[in-house]
Amino acid sequence: MPSPNPQAFAFLAARRSHPAKQFVGPVPSREALKPILEVALRVPDHGKLEPWRLIVLEKPDMARLATLAADHATAIGADSEKTAKARGQFDMGQLAVVVIASPKPSDKVPLIEQTLSAGALCFGLLNAAQAAGWGANWLSGWPSHDHDFIASAFGCAPGETVAGIVHLGTPANEGADRPRPDLARVVQWGLA
Repeated sequence: MPSPNPQAFAFLAARRSHPAKQFVGPVPSREALKPILEVALRVPDHGKLEPWRLIVLEKPDMARLATLAADHATAIGADSEKTAKARGQFDMGQLAVVVIASPKPSDKVPLIEQTLSAGALCFGLLNAAQAAGWGANWLSGWPSHDHDFIASAFGCAPGETVAGIVHLGTPANEGADRPRPDLARVVQWGLA
């Protein structure tokens, strides 16, 4: 017989991301962030491989990354809008956790399962931060997918990718929820 947890279900049913660009201070301290990370790391791990690693970015790191993103955008000939968007994520950020998918050699655990584990870690981090009372927003954008940038910025080795950059802070306001998918449109019951 199932043992429901109505509070947890209600939390998940009301969960939403707050735009990182609307975060204000304060942000979690290192001590406040540690239990959030511990909860997020309870992610399905597919063989205990730990196919990910985390980098916590604090305000000084953000300033360095904003400059690096702008310089890299210029070097690859990005237009001003793309450059501003890449730089803006870091200019406005005060605290973020970079989740790096770092697959391990395995005969038993396919690469896709290891990559999905990193994505699940991003979502676990969102939920853990929000359950602890903080705002959280999972971002990516071209800086997350440009191998030269992630190698330079985060020390990513070949085969590693950035699953997400999860910004944490205090939301300026509750904001409006976004429209949610219509079950009738996205769910198929049984095989046709």
